[in-house]
Amino acid sequence: MTKHVLTGGLIAGLVAGLFAVLLQLTFVVPLLLEGELYESGDRVHFGTGGPESIAGAPAIDGEMMRHAGTLAMSLVSWIGFALLLVVGFALAARAGHSVDARKGAIWGLAGFIAVALAPAMGLAPELPGTIAAELGARQIWWSATVVLTAGGLAAFAFGKGPVAVFAGAVAIALPHIVGAPTLDTYFGVSPPELSAHFAARVLAVSAAIWVFLGAVAGWLWARPAPA
Repeated sequence: MTKHVLTGGLIAGLVAGLFAVLLQLTFVVPLLLEGELYESGDRVHFGTGGPESIAGAPAIDGEMMRHAGTLAMSLVSWIGFALLLVVGFALAARAGHSVDARKGAIWGLAGFIAVALAPAMGLAPELPGTIAAELGARQIWWSATVVLTAGGLAAFAFGKGPVAVFAGAVAIALPHIVGAPTLDTYFGVSPPELSAHFAARVLAVSAAIWVFLGAVAGWLWARPAPA
């Protein structure tokens, strides 16, 4: 069982990590780079700057190093997520629940809700140059939101009776009742339209990767374990 978990998690995470890099480089990184132009002052929102004020394109070598770093971080992150997902499959199997590619995709969607969508209700994805609340407080709130949301979804899926449903609903709602750490006013140098576009793309890409990861992990899990 342990070997099956490790093998499935590593393979699924590797495939999902490569898929993530493809989507991020296509849809997210261009907006990220545009946001950095406003952060550096090469482009100014509602000012005298414009597309023609860009100082110059980054060096090719620097871009290649950056993309290599994106690839490495993506692989490490998604392998970690995949291992957690497959451990969940193992626990579900012990409770008598089967997992295949279709059900794995649903697990992946639940992972997206817990890790990306629920935290984004309080801490939306941010472009470079965005001023936010103290980092430690945001990390604590984000971590608590992920754990409570995952626990709440698990209560909905595997709990029995109205008590489990009520406990799951309370767990999911609690971090949003408390509220994420925020500032008293808004800061930022990027256009709000660009920030909104960036947040929407990050969430859409994250949803696609999580569902893909769940489907691949579920498909691998349903295959017979190697002897």
